[in-house]
Amino acid sequence: MGNSRGRLDVVATPIGNLSDLSPRARDILAAADLIAAEDTRHTRALLQSIGVSKPLVSLHAHNESSRVPELLARLQAGESIALVSDAGTPLLSDPGYELVREAARAGCTVSAVPGPSAITAALAVAGLPTDRFCFEGFLPARASERRARLHTLAGESRTLVFFEAPHRIAECLADFAEVFGAARRAVVARELTKQHETVYRGTLAELAERAKSEPNFARGEITLVVEGAPETAARVDSRALERAVSLLVRELPPGRAAALAAQLVGGKRSDAYAIAMRGAKGDDSPEGEG
Repeated sequence: MGNSRGRLDVVATPIGNLSDLSPRARDILAAADLIAAEDTRHTRALLQSIGVSKPLVSLHAHNESSRVPELLARLQAGESIALVSDAGTPLLSDPGYELVREAARAGCTVSAVPGPSAITAALAVAGLPTDRFCFEGFLPARASERRARLHTLAGESRTLVFFEAPHRIAECLADFAEVFGAARRAVVARELTKQHETVYRGTLAELAERAKSEPNFARGEITLVVEGAPETAARVDSRALERAVSLLVRELPPGRAAALAAQLVGGKRSDAYAIAMRGAKGDDSPEGEG
C-alpha cells in the first residue's frame, strides 16, 4: 500500500505589493484542497485578487493547538493544505509552528514556497551588516520588561531585527538609545513595498528625536534594524558578566543569579547560567578563593 499522506505547503504572501506573489505561490494556492489562514477575511481578499476560490480555515495564535488535529487528519487522508499568514512568510512572528511540527512528525511532506518577508526586505535596504543577524520579533509592550530585554541584547554583536507597533515606536527608540547607546546606528523601515514605503536611517538618538516630531513615523507596519555591538564591547560584557555572576551566586540560586546578572550587564542569560553552574561545580571545597 502506497504512502497516502498529504502535503503541507508553507506559502509566503505579499507584505504589501500584491505583485510580489510568485507564480509558484499562486499555483500552489489554486491547487490546494484547503488553505489554513491566519485571518480568513484577509486571505479571501488576496485570493479574489488573483482569481482563486478555495475553502479556508482559520489558524491563528488562539486556536492553533485545537485546530492542528483536524488539519493533521486531513493531511493523513491525502489532502493538500496551504498555510499562509496575513503577510510575509508564515511562522516568522506568525502562527504555524505547531502545524508544521506535527505534520513533519507524522511523515507528511512539508514544503516551503519562499517569497516576501519584512525581515529580509528591511535588511536588504538598511545598509547595515547582513553577514550575521538575529531576529527578535516584538519586544515586550510593558516598558520595564522591554528595557530588561534590551539589557540582555546590548552586547549582541550581530545586527538585530525587530517588529514594533507604530504607537510604541517613539518610546521604543528612546529605550534603545538609553540602553544600547545614543550613537548606535539603526534603520526604521515602514510600509515596506507599499505606496508610502519610507526608510529612516540614523543613530538611535537621531531616530528617537525624529519619531517624536514626525507624524508619519508612527504609521503603518514597522521593521526596526539595529547595528550590533562592537566585538570588543561584547568581549568586555563577557568579562563583566562573569564577575557579576560570581558575586550574585554567593547570595542567590544559580538561575536567579544568572537572570539578574544578564539584566545588569547585558549578556545572555544562558551564558550567565553556564557561568553560575561552572562556579557551583567548582565550589565543592569548603572555601573558594576570595
